[in-house]
Amino acid sequence: DDDDDIPQLSSHTLAALQEFYLEQQQREGMKTSQGFNQYSIGSIEEDWQLSQFWYSDETASRLANEAVVAAGKGGRIACVSAPSVYQKLKEQDGKDFSVCILEYDRRFSVYGEEFIFYDYNHPLNLPENLLPHSFDIVIADPPYLSEECLQKTAETIKYLTKGKILLCTGAIMEEHAAKHLGVKICRFIPKHSRNLANEFRCYVNYASGLD
Repeated sequence: DDDDDIPQLSSHTLAALQEFYLEQQQREGMKTSQGFNQYSIGSIEEDWQLSQFWYSDETASRLANEAVVAAGKGGRIACVSAPSVYQKLKEQDGKDFSVCILEYDRRFSVYGEEFIFYDYNHPLNLPENLLPHSFDIVIADPPYLSEECLQKTAETIKYLTKGKILLCTGAIMEEHAAKHLGVKICRFIPKHSRNLANEFRCYVNYASGLD
């Protein structure tokens, strides 16, 4: 029988695959029925291969509000590898600030001119219109818990910011964060929509509302 040579999925694998496709269809249906908001957290799904873990809605709101206050009236905010904060900022439509997103994942190019392709391996490979020290605050969440990643991201942060820095990274990076950016740990504990194995913290170099 020629059919013997055709690879067959086990009943368990097939059921799991069907469940995945059903969930995907339901998500797409919800997006259509709810008047889909492209700026809502989760509108672009996490890609774990890119070390993406979105903040909880509450954490993203708290960080976005902190950035707005720190930037001040008419302020400029840069989100470096922190797309869920960018999305939450964009939900505050009409507020007196501007924001851009620096991100490796080109799916975020749907946000148009505010999207800037960014690879931390080339920290100063930035568009000419991103002038040095032109942002009132930079909020950054380096994708990997390594000193190399933090050090290179720090070059970008120091290039962009007028002074204020809000860094989100693992608690184990506290010493490196102080060394490369002069930031101190905050009392506020950021949460993610999915629990992470590593303890996560926020760091700032100014008097913030996160304490």
